[in-house]
Amino acid sequence: MRTVGGARQGGAVPYVTYGLIAVNVLVYVLTAVQAGSPMYNYRGSSVFREFVLVPLLVADGEWWRLLGSGFLHYGAIHLLVNMFALYVVGRDLEQVLGRVRYGCVYLVSLLGGSAAVMALSDSVTATAGASGAVYGLFGAVTVTLIRLRQSPTPMLVVIGINVVISFSIPGLSLWGHLGGLAAGTLSTLGILFVPGWLSARDQRSARRIGWAALGAVALICVGVIITAALSLRSDPMFVGPPAVSAPTLVEVPR
Repeated sequence: MRTVGGARQGGAVPYVTYGLIAVNVLVYVLTAVQAGSPMYNYRGSSVFREFVLVPLLVADGEWWRLLGSGFLHYGAIHLLVNMFALYVVGRDLEQVLGRVRYGCVYLVSLLGGSAAVMALSDSVTATAGASGAVYGLFGAVTVTLIRLRQSPTPMLVVIGINVVISFSIPGLSLWGHLGGLAAGTLSTLGILFVPGWLSARDQRSARRIGWAALGAVALICVGVIITAALSLRSDPMFVGPPAVSAPTLVEVPR
């Protein structure tokens, strides 16, 4: 027996969710040790400085920041909020989608948040955090509830509250949140609904169509990133990394 997402039923341990939490915590501990402070781990940490998402630096070729920034956090509270949300929504979603699909939805959501930051945020904004990916999981859970013919109202309320918070509190990465939400929602739509819309003949065809739809969302994110990077590079003011010194960066939690 399989779930609507194609995963085998049986209550398997959500290893991917636990693994993601472990990686985020380990990276935070490393940055805190380097900085010598659990609350100001972003100051004095070479790991944080090397992986935080700064659009201008990505445009200069430092592409690893697009994903690496999703495992950094501005202090312990930022980490705890994101990991609690990941723990709550990630475990059940992993059971429905299966480990591989779930992991891919998480990464595409993270990439979608980075793409939105690249396209719509200031070029010297220093963005970090897993909430772009977590917002993507919020959207994924909502789509899954609709597919299971259950009420998505509780999840929509959660999303609405978090979006209002993102708009209301200065300093949060609004575009990172909304980009992750859009990418996660579209990815899960591709997995759970597009095969039916295209009248897939059997489960194998449905899985192929779902993977193709997920890949299409990832390609759109990559396209947005490349377009934004090229736009930054074409700006007459673009002079590469030397122009981005620590005092000029605007630190934004995501």
